[in-house]
Amino acid sequence: MQPKVIESAADWRGADLNARTDWIHQLSDGEIAEIERAFASVSDKELDIREIDQNNFPLDRFAKVAERAREYIENGPGVFLIRGFPNERYSPDELKMIYWGLGKYVGTAVSQSAEGDYMGDVRNLNTDPNGPSSQRGYKSSRELYFHCDSADVSGLFVVQVAKSGGLSGVASSLAVHNEMVRTRPDLAEVMYEPFWWAWQAKCYEDEGPVYQQPIFSVQDGYLSVRYIGEAIRRVHQNHPEVPPLSPKQTDAMAYFDKLINGPDFPIWKPFMPGDWQLVNNHIIMHARTEFEDYAE
Repeated sequence: MQPKVIESAADWRGADLNARTDWIHQLSDGEIAEIERAFASVSDKELDIREIDQNNFPLDRFAKVAERAREYIENGPGVFLIRGFPNERYSPDELKMIYWGLGKYVGTAVSQSAEGDYMGDVRNLNTDPNGPSSQRGYKSSRELYFHCDSADVSGLFVVQVAKSGGLSGVASSLAVHNEMVRTRPDLAEVMYEPFWWAWQAKCYEDEGPVYQQPIFSVQDGYLSVRYIGEAIRRVHQNHPEVPPLSPKQTDAMAYFDKLINGPDFPIWKPFMPGDWQLVNNHIIMHARTEFEDYAE
């Protein structure tokens, strides 16, 4: 196809988004009290986390916050940050239940892991992200380059920050797409062609271990960018039947990496305990700097 610039509120640069505060919501005392009452209700009933939904976790005030978050994720900058929950009052298991209850006002939880988990703990377990397919990047302390997850929206609820490092980066892949169309339409066109991907054990038995999917695609005027550079480059190494990247594919990916990792597109912010970051994986990519955990 002939690549075109996609007009969208998600076409932003890091400096532009950093100067705005409309995509950040500070929880009010009333909203916090409401959330705590909802948690107390499900806790008293000793409900399993999978039983929690909007009916037994009622949030009138927060529902309006969630509605605004969904609008910003889908039709705005593609990222929304809710902050200020006093998570020091709760244990990790209690925070998981609260997080699950809040998430029910944003969307439907799905698993994106071969392990089938719906909620993953981000901590250093010294796993090798390049090792077995069940190992995930968030289980190591190493830097995670800009990438997107396979769900429509990813949420990250911050229990505590690292001893050092662990800065969060977000960037608009839609803005990078548009810059490629303006400056290197030949490379943008390559990104609309099929690339090889590995299922990483997330497939059914009757499906092969690899499949093809473009990095850029458009449906009904909406752009979707699926990009995990390390995974794409690694496919032919782990699957000899897959041909190596062509020179054009290599150049296109290198230009995409140069833009999204350059000074113009990303915004880097330190997390604070009680933050909840939501990103639209179709048009936003996220990254994390290397971190060091506390010994305990």
